[in-house]
Amino acid sequence: MKPVIASAKFASLLLAAGLLLGTAPAASAADAICYNCPTEWADWGAMLKAIKADTGVDVPPDNKNSGQSMAQIIAEKASPVADVTYVGVTFGIKLKDAGLTQPYQPKGFSEIPAGLKDPEGNWFTIHSGTLGLFVNKDALGGAPVPACWSDLLKPEYKGMVGYLDPSSAFVGYVGAVGVNNALGGSLDDFTPALSYFKKLQANQPIVPKQTSYARVVSGEIPILFDYDFNAYRAKYNEKGNFAFVIPCEGSVVVPYVMSMVKNAPHPEAAKTVLDYVLSDKGQAMWAKAYLRPARDVALPKEVADRFLPAADYARAKPVDYAKMEAVQKGFSDKYLAEVK
Repeated sequence: MKPVIASAKFASLLLAAGLLLGTAPAASAADAICYNCPTEWADWGAMLKAIKADTGVDVPPDNKNSGQSMAQIIAEKASPVADVTYVGVTFGIKLKDAGLTQPYQPKGFSEIPAGLKDPEGNWFTIHSGTLGLFVNKDALGGAPVPACWSDLLKPEYKGMVGYLDPSSAFVGYVGAVGVNNALGGSLDDFTPALSYFKKLQANQPIVPKQTSYARVVSGEIPILFDYDFNAYRAKYNEKGNFAFVIPCEGSVVVPYVMSMVKNAPHPEAAKTVLDYVLSDKGQAMWAKAYLRPARDVALPKEVADRFLPAADYARAKPVDYAKMEAVQKGFSDKYLAEVK
């Protein structure tokens, strides 16, 4: 697979666009810096506390998205700050192709299915999620819970729909792929998704760059393109009335991965973190947070029973993740030119 970015040029463009968030706080030898480990996403808050309690390694939370994490790692290539990073699978592939990762195979690496890891360990899945609609029912103003992607184009949802920026955030790109495949497109043809986002502009969508869990919980964004694990977390742990919807036309399932940054300043702490997230305890924690573990760790029954029925999940399909990565920049360019 050919590299998809020219490192210096790409970083400078993102810097010019204001996407880099500044350097991370200094870390001691017993600490590890993880880019894109935000407390509000995928229960990273609980995971970071568990890592500290069980290993002594302190990992400060970091609220970048996947694209911003990659841009920062590029900018810091000569003197890395991050030890590890957590990103959507396509960005894991990009980082490896750009020579920004170093191989490491944590304990449990052999149990990850072949298609969900780099064979040498430059990136590997830690968990996956299904994309759909995270809905705050109390914030809909009497409108029904939408059942389909097409529903969101109706005037009654004006100002209520949010999706993360597809040109920067991985979940935003996943949303575009999900919509595109559901409406008859393919990874070779994003015409349906581009047409959909153009139509959605009439409803004045909210398009943040950062994780927006709290904004849905507060009702500021009543409907967000997001993963099942975030919606279930809100439904069962927050005060309010929340739902997760897998749109009637279909959706996608995607993995999230971690990598060790090349020339990580705290390599032993980095390895400790990567070992932990794939350990029995780490994988069980992801499962309890409604994520699908990368290893064959069964979901606890009390958690599994809270998921939508299997018939709903049958509408969500995996895709060719390497192809998804290869066409990402082309889609992003078209989105920025035609929609944003």
